[in-house]
Amino acid sequence: MLKNGIHFVITGGTIDSVYDGTKDTAVPSEKSILPEVMALIKTDTPLEFSQVCMKDSRGLTEGDLDSILATLEESPYSKIIITHGTYTMPDTARFLKAKLKQTDKTVILTGSLIPIKGFSPSDGPFNLGYAIAQTEYLPAGIYVAMNAHIFSPEEVVKRISTGTFASILGER
Repeated sequence: MLKNGIHFVITGGTIDSVYDGTKDTAVPSEKSILPEVMALIKTDTPLEFSQVCMKDSRGLTEGDLDSILATLEESPYSKIIITHGTYTMPDTARFLKAKLKQTDKTVILTGSLIPIKGFSPSDGPFNLGYAIAQTEYLPAGIYVAMNAHIFSPEEVVKRISTGTFASILGER
């Protein structure tokens, strides 16, 4: 029997980054801010956090993807949110859909285009809240939650020119 609650699987990405003026870009923090952010919400839903890595998604290796997969397979929760960089989020969603053996879990990948820490406004808290809400309604499967939409791994694409996610099926 799977546990009630939400398991956050943390991989870095912009949502968990800080601005580094010496590099003139956002870089992933060493430690996730998500437990602190979620504590502010004061939900009575049990939450667990597993930090797999803290990387820009363009730097994820095959070993990192295997670690994410292993974390999902070992998770005792039926609801899992993966925070992930936006550049390769669709690729990871497709990888997980192809490789995850357990089909009784609802897995949602989300992230942000603007870091949570040090930036206001950031789309990060909204995307987290949206993903959390969707865990209550989506059936088991792999999903991407961005820009107030849910996408399947097969259809999702990031539009770099607009900073949005869309469906290749033209539905959004």
